Amino acid sequence: MNSVAFYTLGCKVNQYDTEAMMELFQKKGYKVVDANQKADIYVINTCTVTNLGDKKSRQFIRKAKRLNENAVVAVVGCYAQTSPDEVLNIEEVDLVLGTNNRNKIVELCEEAKNESIKINAVEDIMKVRDFEEMSIIEVKGKTRAFLKIQEGCNQYCSYCIIPYARGTVRSREMDNIITEVKNLASKGFKEIVLTGIHIASYGKDLKGIKLIDVIENIHNIEGIERIRLSSLEPTIITDEFMNRFANLKKVCNHFHLSLQSGSDTVLKRMNRKYSTDRYKESVDIIRKYLPDSSITTDIIVGFPGETDKEFIETYNFIKEIGFSKIHVFKYSPRKGTPAAKFKNQIDGNTKSKRSKILIELASELTKNYNKKFIGRTMDVLFEEKSKNMKGCMEGYTTNYIRVISEADESVEGKILKVKIKEAIGENLFGEIV
Repeated sequence: MNSVAFYTLGCKVNQYDTEAMMELFQKKGYKVVDANQKADIYVINTCTVTNLGDKKSRQFIRKAKRLNENAVVAVVGCYAQTSPDEVLNIEEVDLVLGTNNRNKIVELCEEAKNESIKINAVEDIMKVRDFEEMSIIEVKGKTRAFLKIQEGCNQYCSYCIIPYARGTVRSREMDNIITEVKNLASKGFKEIVLTGIHIASYGKDLKGIKLIDVIENIHNIEGIERIRLSSLEPTIITDEFMNRFANLKKVCNHFHLSLQSGSDTVLKRMNRKYSTDRYKESVDIIRKYLPDSSITTDIIVGFPGETDKEFIETYNFIKEIGFSKIHVFKYSPRKGTPAAKFKNQIDGNTKSKRSKILIELASELTKNYNKKFIGRTMDVLFEEKSKNMKGCMEGYTTNYIRVISEADESVEGKILKVKIKEAIGENLFGEIV
């Protein structure tokens, strides 16, 4: 039996795409093996958000050939899409595919092997207008499943390469979404996470349909008990959206609202499509309808030209919003984006100092948010053994707080009520009731 190994970098969308490609190989009789084992084919699903992602991809490409010098090495994903010639010129690479036509991955790998040729199958992603259907039948895991509903982005933030790697917005047909959700429900999954490159744009290429319509349709499927959203743009949050959203019992009160900066002048240079006032309005609308909601976000420090004053504006805005969790990133110039050419690039020491300050603030805010739930009973979807406490299992509340409880593996995949007793670090501990 021929074997195939996968090495995946980057986001949840990439992980979804990898699982879909795995199934294509398995249907053709291939055995999927660990990426560190000898295989006949290696598929590297790349990320190009940062230069580090490109570097990691190149390192594994060379490692693959060391594991098996006769293997076919296929490079797919965002790095392959944005730099196909560069990738194909790497001696060890046999196939470059990009971010479309991945449903042809098996045939292309076999062609490269049988014909002993290098293949560049990357096409102009800006001309692609249809969502590439790559559903997953045999989903890995037991509790939470990621469901890709959308591809591409039309935002063109000045620091981001993704629109050039993924193309314009393409939305998945509703019937195909529902079919996959029903399959997930039949396999015992309790929680669905809707993911994509820019899910707030779902439906922009379809007539009369929006993200909230997808959520409502999934809500009607028996067996699914939770619907969680991946990252959202704040501008999707309106009274109309939240009025419909809050009436659905299965939706999770966790909103990852992308911020990037709390300074309006920095947001303008980033080409973000909102101001801090509009962002705060979105948060206020969420809390009006679902007061206990968790608001999480991403922040970039050290964006070109970021002054001390602008950084302080971000710091104060973060405190004002009171996020429950923040991911802090140091700006990294990305070749091919406008911001990489901006003047006044910030030095590494300043980025590190600012990052440390915000990470400390983020930890404080997380602890403050979590403490509000001590003494309350919360629904927890248990997912795995606790990594730090013996004899315990852990899982998440609807508002994305990690909860640890004394329990054995029999609770895995179950949603149980837990009385919260105390906060431990940035997690909560409680008893199953």
